Amino acid sequence: MRCIYCGHDDSKVLDSRPADDNFAIRRRRECLSCGRRFTTYERVENVPLVVVKKSGKRDIFDRNKLLTGLIKACEKREISLEQLESLVSEIERELMNEPEREISTEKIGELVMNKLQKVDPVAYVRFASVYREFKDVETFMKEIENLLKKTREGRQDP
Repeated sequence: MRCIYCGHDDSKVLDSRPADDNFAIRRRRECLSCGRRFTTYERVENVPLVVVKKSGKRDIFDRNKLLTGLIKACEKREISLEQLESLVSEIERELMNEPEREISTEKIGELVMNKLQKVDPVAYVRFASVYREFKDVETFMKEIENLLKKTREGRQDP
């Protein structure tokens, strides 16, 4: 590792420890030429997720956009920000484990709805109404009927 002070090509590692919740390694180094110390971080290089929108436009996945959408869907509901952040992390982890680096908004939306349905049915319906672009009350009612049917089936399971 090149010294940031004198530019010498060699340094020794004095200390290594995990950083950023074990997603990086912090290394304390000492230059073998000038003796000054500096810190480096080693991280896994991630290939970014690309979201393919309905229009065909491609954007880098942004967890903050997902969190913002969930916050809006869960407004005035008994769901903490910590729960929502955990949900976003879970969704992001699942997307990162996909072999494809390009993921459609449809796939992300379905994944969000599956998770949200288990957390809060009202927030689920709110999210679904925007995501599925409900055009009328009838479509909205069909979604609620499907949700009620699933809820009843879930209660009947032993």
